[in-house]
Amino acid sequence: MPRVFYHLANGTEYEIAVDIGASVMDGAVDNGVDGIVAQCGGACICATCHCYVDEDWIQRLRPPGQTEAEMLGYVLEPRSTSRLACQIRLDDTLDGLIVHVPARQI
Repeated sequence: MPRVFYHLANGTEYEIAVDIGASVMDGAVDNGVDGIVAQCGGACICATCHCYVDEDWIQRLRPPGQTEAEMLGYVLEPRSTSRLACQIRLDDTLDGLIVHVPARQI
């Protein structure tokens, strides 16, 4: 199982093994990671699973699809590394992925 490292704005860090095919959001919600609200349950319609992908990892991900790109227009404090955690599906190539959880969501 790929490991995802969740870094919260308050300095808390989580290392979570997430099933292949599950999303970064699934790993956070299933393990009680604060800050990943996921109000829509992964339907890409709320942007409450906004995260910042670590600079060392952003180029390894597929670019956001049209719907995700549109939703990223609604997040607070967007960055060039902003993604929706529900849209990042895990596979073995993402073992060690690092994401930073914003201090607040919409």
